Amino acid sequence: MQAMIPFPDLSPELLSVSLFGIDFALRWYALAYIAGILIAWRMGVMAVNRARLWRDDTPPMTPAQIEDLLTWIILGVIIGGRLGYVLFYQPTYYLSHPAEILQIWQGGMAFHGGLLGVVVAAWIYTRRHRIPALSAADLIAHAVPPGLLLGRTANFINAELWGRPTDLPWGVVFPGQAAQACGDIVGLCARHPSQLYEALLEGLILGLVLIWLVYRRGALRRPGLVTGVFFAGYGLARFVVEFARQPDAQFVSDGNPLGLAWQIGGYGLTMGQILSLPMIALGLWLVRRARRAA
Repeated sequence: MQAMIPFPDLSPELLSVSLFGIDFALRWYALAYIAGILIAWRMGVMAVNRARLWRDDTPPMTPAQIEDLLTWIILGVIIGGRLGYVLFYQPTYYLSHPAEILQIWQGGMAFHGGLLGVVVAAWIYTRRHRIPALSAADLIAHAVPPGLLLGRTANFINAELWGRPTDLPWGVVFPGQAAQACGDIVGLCARHPSQLYEALLEGLILGLVLIWLVYRRGALRRPGLVTGVFFAGYGLARFVVEFARQPDAQFVSDGNPLGLAWQIGGYGLTMGQILSLPMIALGLWLVRRARRAA
C-alpha cells in the first residue's frame, strides 16, 4: 500500500464574520501578504540604521524613504503580479474577457510579473529621489524571502498550486480535484507538496543566505551583489521545483501531459522554468559585476 499523508484540517480563512448581511473573511493568504510586507519594512529600516553595512558607511535611503517606497512596491506587486498572470499564463482567455483582468479577487497572480512590477516601481522611485538604484535593489532583495516563505505556506493552506503525483512517503492527498486527477492511478492520489518545497528553498534557505551575506560578509558594500544572489537563487529554486509542481491547466493536454510551454525532441520547459532562466542569467551577471567592481 502506498504511503501518503492526508491533507490537514486547515481552513483558508483565519476568521469570518457577517455584518449587516455581508460576509467578511480574513484569509491566511491575505495575512501572509500583510505580514510579508511588514517584515520587509522592518528589515529595511534595520539595515539602513546600521551604517557600517554600507559602502562608505552611507545608507542609500532613510527610514522615511523606505516607508514611501513601500507604497510604490505594493502597487508594483499587485499590478505587475496580475498583468504577469494575464500575459504569461492566460493571454487568450483575458483577450476574450478583458473586463476580468481587474477582478484580482478571483485569483490569478504571477510572481515573475510581481517582480517586474517591483523593479519598475523601485526604478521610478529611485530616479525621482536620486537614490543609488543597485543599493536600493539590494535593500529590497534581502527583505523579500520572508514574504515568499509565508506566501507559499499560505498556498499550501489554500490547497492550491499543488505538485505532480508522487509515490514518495511525504506525498500529500490534497482535497478536491487534486485527489482525483492523477491519470492512471486508481483511488486517492498523493502529490508533491511543492508549495512547501518553494517555501523552504525560496523563503527559508535563500533568506538565511542573504541575511548571512548582509550581516556577516558585508555584501551591501558591493552594490548589486545581494540582488544578484536573490535573482539567481530564486530562479534556480523555482526551476528545480517546477519538476515537481503541477503545471497550469491551460498548458496540459493529451499530447502534452507534462504541461510544457516549450518543447522539442521530447524535451522541454514549463512556463515557470522559461521565466526563471532570465532571472538566473541576470543574477549571475550582477554577482560577477559586483565582485569585479569591489
